Amino acid sequence: MKNKNLLFTATCFALLLSGCSSLGVEPWERDILAKKEMALTASPIDAALDDHIYFSKEASSGGKSFGGGGCGCN
Repeated sequence: MKNKNLLFTATCFALLLSGCSSLGVEPWERDILAKKEMALTASPIDAALDDHIYFSKEASSGGKSFGGGGCGCN
């Protein structure tokens, strides 16, 4: 009985460890994810417009990469 419980526990532990072994993108899958349709913003004009609006609302140069903003809080 004790050996069966130990074997069952070891099997469950091995299955749990192997469940996360294949996370991430494999090298042969990168060509699929690099297609233009897979971009977060498909249109560069829309992305530039969104960045311009974001920078204008932040009222600071850099907007996304610099600390602080137009409101005076850092």
